[in-house]
Amino acid sequence: MTLTGVDIIELDRIAVYEALRVVELAEEADWERDTPCAGWDLHRLVAHMTAQHLGFAAAARGAGQDAAYWREPEHMADPARAHRSAATAVLAAFAEAGVPERRFALPDLGGGFPGGRAIGFHFIDYVVHAWDVAAALGVGVELPEHVLGAALAVARQVPDDPARRGPGFAFAPARQVPAGSGPLEETLRLLGRAPERWPVPR
Repeated sequence: MTLTGVDIIELDRIAVYEALRVVELAEEADWERDTPCAGWDLHRLVAHMTAQHLGFAAAARGAGQDAAYWREPEHMADPARAHRSAATAVLAAFAEAGVPERRFALPDLGGGFPGGRAIGFHFIDYVVHAWDVAAALGVGVELPEHVLGAALAVARQVPDDPARRGPGFAFAPARQVPAGSGPLEETLRLLGRAPERWPVPR
C-alpha cells in the first residue's frame, strides 16, 4: 500500500480531519445508530477508531507491539472527545521527523511494516471510516478529489484474499464496481462496502 510521489502524511491528515468533522456531528441520540460496519453501532465504531489512532501513534514511536495501546475503550462518556484526543495523538506522532523511515509494529496486520506503508494503511482506513460515520448519520463525506484518487490507488492494492476479508477483518470481500463509478464509490466497493444501502438524503 504505497503511493509514489505523494505526501502520505498529508493525505492521512486530511482524512483524519474529515473523520473528526463527521464524528463531531453526532448527537447523544446518534451513538446507537447502525453503521456500515456490520454489527457495530456508531459508539462501537468510534471506539474502534479511537483505539486505532492510539495504536498507530504507539507504533510510530516504536511501541506498537504492546496490545494495551490497541485496546478499545469500553466506556466513553464523550465518544467525540475521546476520538479527538486520539486523533490529535496520532497526527502528532506521524508529524515527527523520520516517521516514514521507521518500522511500525502492527499486530492486527501480522507484523512490522515500513512507516510509509503503515501510514498508507491508516490513510485508507480513515477515508473509509469517515464515510462509515457520515453514512450512519445520513450526511455526505467531504474529501478533495486528489485525496479520493489516492485512496482509490491504495484500495486497488488491497489483496482480495478470502482468508483476510469478512467478519473480524477490516474489510469485507470486494463488491462489483458498476461502470461510471466515481473514485469514492469504487474505493468503498473494492473494500466491501455497499454505498447504495446508505444513501445521503437530498
